[in-house]
Amino acid sequence: MHIPDGFLSPPVWATLDVAAVPAVALMARGARQEIEERRIPLLGVMGAFVFAAQMINFPVGLGTSGHLVGGTLLAITLGPAAASIVMTAIIVLQAFIFQDGGIVTLGANVVNMAVVGVLAGYLPYRLVSGAGARRDGDNPTSTRWRSSAIFLGGVLSVLASACLALAELLISGVPMPRRMLWVSLGLFLVSALIEGVITLAAVGAIERLNPLWVRSPKDSGSRALGVVAIAAVLLVVAGVVGASAAPDGVWSLAAQLGMSAQPPSWLHAPLAGYQVRNFESTWVRKASAGIAGLLMTYAICALAGRAMAARALTTRAGVRQRSA
Repeated sequence: MHIPDGFLSPPVWATLDVAAVPAVALMARGARQEIEERRIPLLGVMGAFVFAAQMINFPVGLGTSGHLVGGTLLAITLGPAAASIVMTAIIVLQAFIFQDGGIVTLGANVVNMAVVGVLAGYLPYRLVSGAGARRDGDNPTSTRWRSSAIFLGGVLSVLASACLALAELLISGVPMPRRMLWVSLGLFLVSALIEGVITLAAVGAIERLNPLWVRSPKDSGSRALGVVAIAAVLLVVAGVVGASAAPDGVWSLAAQLGMSAQPPSWLHAPLAGYQVRNFESTWVRKASAGIAGLLMTYAICALAGRAMAARALTTRAGVRQRSA
């Protein structure tokens, strides 16, 4: 799903780089209204979990793989604004440290996955939750609609991001035969359906750990956070062994078109390819890189949450002083 450097034309990636700045700023402003000090660990843990899940590719057919994007999962557990900031942090980390996604195409990846993908994934859940607030929350019919909305959110999140990526490639002048375009959309649809299933299962598991987490994120609970953190570590340590080695949708399409990434010459991604080069064992190289990624993701998301919480506190204090 990440678009590498060299795939988009300068006018396209430059426009999206410019558009990403106010979009993320707007999301940060919204997140400041939701973030509290006790929610900061939640941002870090969920960000680390999604980072780990994105490392695990699963086959979707025709020599192509996919992976959990996680926009809907983050939006449901954190709220859409905070989810967008966490996803942005993950994408930036992946680009500069792991060389996954481009530097000049950073704006495109942020807009596709961290803004549009998150909002598209949250929309069905928000619509159903808003209607459910006016009904009995224990109604079985309401519960079924809610589950359907979570699944549909996962599907829409991936499809919206994928369609944007394909549109950006087409606008950039990438020659894409109609048959290849339809095959790519079909593979993205399979990946989207799997995303929906995983998102529904993950939300259900989180709610079993702590029923108040999703319905009232202020009460996430240390036990639930600990279990999710352990799950993230297990995904990295054990999941990399069975992960599919096939390229994901964008890279598979690029291979068919004879395209290759063109990272900037100045970039030295220390953990490119999600590997620490100092070890002989492939598993150790990938697992150690994954653990490093988890720690960095947690730190960046927690720092971002702390900064937003402090800014919100300062803003509220200023409002009180003016009103006094």
